Amino acid sequence: MIRIPPTICHEMSAIHETLAAAVANGSLLPAAEKNIIALLDGTTSAIAPLAIQELTDSGAWEELNDRFFKTLAFGTGGLRGRTIGRVVTQAEQGAGGPNGRPEHPCTGTATMNYYNLSRAVRGLIAYAKQFAGPDRKAVLVFAHDTRHFSRDFAEFCAKVSADLGCDAYLFEGPRSTPQLSFAVRQLRADAGVVLTASHNPPQDNGFKAYFNDGAQIVDAHAAGIVREVNAITSEFYEILPDSERGTITILGAEMDALYVARLKTLLLKPSLLDGASTKIVFTNLHGTGGHINVPMLREFGFEVLTVPEQDVQDGRFPTVESPNPENAPALQMAIDLAEKSGAEIVIGTDPDADRMGVAVRDAAGKMVLLTGNQIGSLMAWYRLKTCFKLGWLTNANRNRALLIKTFVTTELQHAIADGFGVGIIDTLTGFKYIAAKLRKYEEAIPADKKGDYRSLTEAQTRALRLEYSRFFVFGGEESYGYLGSDAVRDKDANGATLMFAEVAAYAKSVGKTLPALMNDIYTEFGYYLEIGKSLVMEGADGAAKIQALANSYAENPPTEVDGSAVLRIRDFAKQDLFDQEGDLLPKEKMLFVDLADGRAFAVRPSGTEPKIKYYLFGKHAPGGDLTAAKDTVKTGLATLWSWIEADATKR
Repeated sequence: MIRIPPTICHEMSAIHETLAAAVANGSLLPAAEKNIIALLDGTTSAIAPLAIQELTDSGAWEELNDRFFKTLAFGTGGLRGRTIGRVVTQAEQGAGGPNGRPEHPCTGTATMNYYNLSRAVRGLIAYAKQFAGPDRKAVLVFAHDTRHFSRDFAEFCAKVSADLGCDAYLFEGPRSTPQLSFAVRQLRADAGVVLTASHNPPQDNGFKAYFNDGAQIVDAHAAGIVREVNAITSEFYEILPDSERGTITILGAEMDALYVARLKTLLLKPSLLDGASTKIVFTNLHGTGGHINVPMLREFGFEVLTVPEQDVQDGRFPTVESPNPENAPALQMAIDLAEKSGAEIVIGTDPDADRMGVAVRDAAGKMVLLTGNQIGSLMAWYRLKTCFKLGWLTNANRNRALLIKTFVTTELQHAIADGFGVGIIDTLTGFKYIAAKLRKYEEAIPADKKGDYRSLTEAQTRALRLEYSRFFVFGGEESYGYLGSDAVRDKDANGATLMFAEVAAYAKSVGKTLPALMNDIYTEFGYYLEIGKSLVMEGADGAAKIQALANSYAENPPTEVDGSAVLRIRDFAKQDLFDQEGDLLPKEKMLFVDLADGRAFAVRPSGTEPKIKYYLFGKHAPGGDLTAAKDTVKTGLATLWSWIEADATKR
């Protein structure tokens, strides 16, 4: 069978002439004209030509350039882009959809819609089939968050999979990204997808692809998938006969229960939570995090309050400017409720529940936000300390234990690892690189010893890794992503919530606040401070500016910064750089500048947002007055950022 597009009655030649004239007078980018024509030739949608006609008739050339300046390239993270335009056409608005969204997604080659989604999922299917072999159908798992069109997109992907001879699993409702990773491993699937744009603004959505180990695809597989995707230029595809089609199975409470059971094994000393009377305010910021976390915390005895206005799963994220727990305003309603109710901790997760932010009370009773680096360092320190206390780690096997972090995550975790005598690995930004290490350690275990590794308990896998490979104790990144087990292969805010609750219970058991515990760590290992900054540049013009600015650092690197000599520059795009295990790092557009006075900064274009990111690092050796050390380091980073901002305007 061939899927035949609806009859399109509009005369396309008139649009072509209008486009050509707009290119001639400089209103429309040549690339946009080319991409508009390609989409019109390859779409099955009756909405697309109507939307393009509306935009050309109204002279909305800036909007057309933003929608068509590029094709939405399938990268190692899949796809991400606007699914609602800055200008919404009448054709797209239609009768309207849930939560005030348009009826139809945004037409464009640089946007998230069925045209791009169809190409992406069919390319992934074609690649996954190569690994399924001839004796069985390929298996794919689909999950989605609460964003606009997420459910529609997930159902579409599952249907395409079945149409093309694959068995698809589809979650019954919104679920977190880490649960998708877990399900891919649990079901021994060939690939998986979660429809999400994580913490991006409401108008965005994305297609995040996972391979058969439950991790986001890395370069080795990405190239093959990209080839398959790029070979597809049309939404048309041939539906297989009924006898060859696949099935669609709905996942619900049973998979939830398996996931929660595994999460509970993250607790190192469950007795700390016995009879826990700690009051927690939890917010899922209109997303998926409450589905698992709220009942799980209550089961362990925590008194959990939620923010009623933010319990509503709404892709508009109407109560926050940004649904990102990295940003202080996102947790403000939860903090207000904590102040009103006397709660001790605030925990917030982003829409797809892979990131977690917290606020805690200090000794004066004031609610203070912890940074992603502080949250991760508290958990890394506690988990290492407890693993030694439990006897899991000893002087004899500590060389097989390790932490994993990204290069832009705090160096405090290096000091902690060194203090415990365990290893630490730095990876590029992106949890897929941490997951790649976990795959390496799993594969290093002899096949006759590990059997069906995914069926083993946490204790069994830990014993195998300590004997034959390396034991991953904890991993994380400064952007509020954490992981404490290799049973999931992506950052997991559900697991992080439980791990942090245990740290909080420990602090309470020794009579300390969490900020006081953090200060103890600084006193022992040194004070470290990190500041994240960014310059936002949106649209087609912004993308070009971001790349030009990023390139300028590589082409014209500084020799002196804010009065301090440049000690070392690491250009991750051009130099051959290796991690602590001697593995060659993939090339990435990131430049790291180390200064003679101990400060440092990194600059990197975001892979998912229209911004260029800066990471600033300061430190002070252990000893002396901690308050004075904090002031000195803070001042040093403030002047460093002022210098960087001024320098960026000249580049």
